[in-house]
Amino acid sequence: MSIKAKIEAVIYAAEEPVTLAQLADVFGAEILSAQAQEPEPDENAPSADEAPTMDEEKAAEAAAEVVADDAGKEDATANSAEQPMLPVAEDAAKLARQQERKVRAAIEQVVQSLIEDYASDERGMEIREIAGGYRMATKAQYHDGVRAFVKRLKPPMKLSLQALETLAVIAYKQPVTAPEISEIRGVDSGGVLGSLISRKLIATAGRKQVVGRPILYKTTREFLLRFGLKDLNDLPSIEEFEKMAAAMEEAETIAAPHAEPLAEAGAESSEAQSADAEEETIAERLAAAEEMEADDATAETVEDEAR
Repeated sequence: MSIKAKIEAVIYAAEEPVTLAQLADVFGAEILSAQAQEPEPDENAPSADEAPTMDEEKAAEAAAEVVADDAGKEDATANSAEQPMLPVAEDAAKLARQQERKVRAAIEQVVQSLIEDYASDERGMEIREIAGGYRMATKAQYHDGVRAFVKRLKPPMKLSLQALETLAVIAYKQPVTAPEISEIRGVDSGGVLGSLISRKLIATAGRKQVVGRPILYKTTREFLLRFGLKDLNDLPSIEEFEKMAAAMEEAETIAAPHAEPLAEAGAESSEAQSADAEEETIAERLAAAEEMEADDATAETVEDEAR
């Protein structure tokens, strides 16, 4: 099984974006082993036409040995006096860093190759760089079909128009305080902030150094994951957000007429119940008044008899 296939499987199976460091930890030893088995080309090797004869080779080797012996003795003396030897631990650390760079470069090359493979129009998925790692995702041109399928499975996480507006203000203005958010939106945003925090889309970012020291808010890594963004630079423009908000508002407006008959029926039922309750109250009051009149009449009869 190739390294490329294994990395593809890991990126597909991971719930969160996979980083190069994670892939290096898993496949580093295997990549180094594969690189060690590959023969390195010798650029200084002579061609077949330039190959020397056996006698010339022996003469050259003998002369080289004599020169090497003399030069080796001089170099050994000079190096021992001028250049101290590096510690073994430092050599090992340097070698480890070199190997790590080689592994990361090899993995990055494999990932880029996978990205190019999935870029084909015949593929419905792609590998995207999200939040510092790599993740499988469906291509944008197929979102309508995927959305229609997902809607049949379970209700998705929905954000109200108010929550979406508040989240957009935080994303574009972060870090930002609650009063600043409310001033931009024109309404109080306290309840919406609590909802966004519970969904882990925003988090606190300390306090602003002004009078009252209000809490600052920022978006989270979960925000990048939910919206499929590499970083905050991938945020849509204000114009695109306004179109999205207008589409949501239009959808709510379309859904409102369907709710009006139910609301009217509920209002009629409430009015009927109120009328019944009012009739019952009037009847009770009349009955109580009749009882009081009867008691008064009885009391007057008793007084007359006593006289």
